Amino acid sequence: MESYKRWVRRNKEYVHSLESLANGLTWLLPERFSDSEIAPEAVTTLLGIITAINEHILDTAPTGMQTGSVEPYSFPYSLCLSTLKDLETLIEVVAQHYYGEDKKWNFLAVTEGTKVLVRLALFRNSGYKMLLHGGEIPNDEKQLNPSSQHEIGGFTKPGELNGPGFLSNNYGLNPRNLEGRAISALSIFAQNARMVSDPAWLHRVQHQRAIMDPPRPAAQRRTVSTILSEKGLNGALYLAGEVLFITRPLIYVLFIRKYGTRSWIPWFLSLAVDFVGMGILAKVTMSWSQTKEQQFQLSVPENDEVKRRKLLWALYVMRDPFFSKYTRRRLEGTKNVLEHVPVLGFLTEKLVELITGAQTRYTYMSGS
Repeated sequence: MESYKRWVRRNKEYVHSLESLANGLTWLLPERFSDSEIAPEAVTTLLGIITAINEHILDTAPTGMQTGSVEPYSFPYSLCLSTLKDLETLIEVVAQHYYGEDKKWNFLAVTEGTKVLVRLALFRNSGYKMLLHGGEIPNDEKQLNPSSQHEIGGFTKPGELNGPGFLSNNYGLNPRNLEGRAISALSIFAQNARMVSDPAWLHRVQHQRAIMDPPRPAAQRRTVSTILSEKGLNGALYLAGEVLFITRPLIYVLFIRKYGTRSWIPWFLSLAVDFVGMGILAKVTMSWSQTKEQQFQLSVPENDEVKRRKLLWALYVMRDPFFSKYTRRRLEGTKNVLEHVPVLGFLTEKLVELITGAQTRYTYMSGS
């Protein structure tokens, strides 16, 4: 296993290219969205798990600044969540094939419940930091906005910028920078991640400082009581908003299980939970400019996460009953208009076919 880790870390660009190509080709597998798509979905799931393992290997690669440091927790939450998400589609397909459309929601409810438990455990063990990409990306970045004085994930106070993950110097730079982390809602054709390597002189400086400076003690993990005592009502609202975001997919599945996909109750309830959670987050962050007491300020990765959560609202037009009543008609109308145009008509037809097929799967449109 160690030899495989070394190979992945040495050939990360090559590995990412192979993963992107293989994952893109899975959308062209025969019977991808038919009733007997278990085999194609199993291939896709296996490739997704391999990709998650490789990402975990790259993300946990040791650096010079990690010498002597102690990790706040060792359980691979991000890898566990990525694996669960990859398995969830296969579970849905198998359950629907053997137990039918109605019974599959029992299995999906169990899967979503497991993801909720893992995310709540991660939320607690990370000191109640905002979950990035549902917990698949560790929230260990310390890049604050230029005007910020407090960070919502770590609740950073003035003068505490040099913490774990920062260079122990006057620049406050993080030598471990991840770029190109993006998730596509319908496919992962262009998924690609890369890590910027440090210049040789920076490695020498880091090594020298690691020898001269004693290792910093691990930061004390925040608890609910400390958050409430420091942030008061805003702290309670922040915790409630994050719990709503974590549990929203489970609430949605449970109500679909009870009322069915044709009912508007699960659709409106899920949308209401998202709006309430985002409204809470907006309130606790906007209070910084109003009272300047018990304020919160998002870090750069957390601001990106807020934008991502807002983009996920677009999936509501792809969920039943909205899709069946409105979106499908628009797609079919566009296809009919362009079907006589050479090349463009063919591409439009295939795109509509892929979208319609993906919409039949809860896991492709769940945003969880």
